[in-house]
Amino acid sequence: MSLDVEIDGRVATLTLNRPERRNAINDALLDDIARFFSAPPEGVRVAILTGAGDHFCAGLDLAEQADRDPGEAMAHSRMWHEKLQKMRFGDLPVVTAMRGAVMGGGLEVASAAHVRVAGPDAVFQLPEGQRGFFVGGGATVRVGRMIGADRLTEMMLTGRRYGAEEGRQIGLCHYVADDPMAKARELAAHIASNAEMSNYFAIHGVAKINDMSAEEGYFTEALCTAMAQTSPDAKEGFRAFLEKRAPNFG
Repeated sequence: MSLDVEIDGRVATLTLNRPERRNAINDALLDDIARFFSAPPEGVRVAILTGAGDHFCAGLDLAEQADRDPGEAMAHSRMWHEKLQKMRFGDLPVVTAMRGAVMGGGLEVASAAHVRVAGPDAVFQLPEGQRGFFVGGGATVRVGRMIGADRLTEMMLTGRRYGAEEGRQIGLCHYVADDPMAKARELAAHIASNAEMSNYFAIHGVAKINDMSAEEGYFTEALCTAMAQTSPDAKEGFRAFLEKRAPNFG
């Protein structure tokens, strides 16, 4: 399989394992990713996504792309949207550990994660325009919301590459670490210790509320608050605060 999965307690590590292709994404690998997030193993609370070898993901595997008519090309793009939404809006927070190329479809995959850690050698790029293509895996929505439509347009027109620290400054990643996997594991362990409902609303609530009008957003936020703050985990968190100990959310 081109996706390796290792389970360590509450954390699953998913490794894109096509190093000879700089972990370029093909349909089979995308299917493996979607399949995992559609039915995560019992007990797993957080996923780390990384790439084997020196690169996270250099993009779509162009060597495996077939000639398509416009309808087929649109269906292929919509398939990417559907598969990556299973990661973006699944049950698990996702942390990326990225080195080397984070380009094209690789950046689109990374943008479906919730916390992004880059090594100092990470390079972010959307080179589709220089090949006569247009992004099709969700970049206009997810990357556009990460860095803004104006900067995304410039990035696509020029094929500009951003290094790790530049990427952090504009929002392509949240952390730059000499050892991105070690940092990702640290963050994943911290996130796994949170209450599951709090994590769920952080994944689903924030993104959806930001698509709403202000009044709809306030109302939805109140619903999330009512559900979270009346849960058994919230009661445990309150007791732990009063008893000056770390909460145990099970």
